[in-house]
Amino acid sequence: MPVNSDWNRELGLKFTVQDPCQLVRKSQGDNIANDLRFVVKAVVGEENFVDMHPNKSNNYCCGGGGGSLQSGYNEARRAYGKRKRDQIVATGAHYCIAPCHNCHSQIHDLADHFEENWHTVHLWTLICLSLGILGENERAYLGPELEALGL
Repeated sequence: MPVNSDWNRELGLKFTVQDPCQLVRKSQGDNIANDLRFVVKAVVGEENFVDMHPNKSNNYCCGGGGGSLQSGYNEARRAYGKRKRDQIVATGAHYCIAPCHNCHSQIHDLADHFEENWHTVHLWTLICLSLGILGENERAYLGPELEALGL
């Protein structure tokens, strides 16, 4: 069964995606970023994807990598992440997909710290949701409009 975006057709929730520094900017470049967007669009619907600007190899770091999350310098990490926060807000997206665990934790924290309305999700969560196999215990980061979808 292939992934599809039928679950989001009527909801029309908007999604953006964070390009992980290690995977995109520092190693595989725009080719892997394009592959990422292909999968995201297949899962949420092309009409429901809003790209950040700049993006792909030119996207901004979220500020959480390189040990920053564990460093204890939370205010500095959040100050560096403000650019990412502004970038996500500009998309108007309801959700930010963060394929990297460090990006996920940082972007989730930025939403909480700056009291923003987006939710941060892993790509695998949306893939499982689109396939109808996302378990009840795997929905911690979904917003209220998706928490019970497919159960």
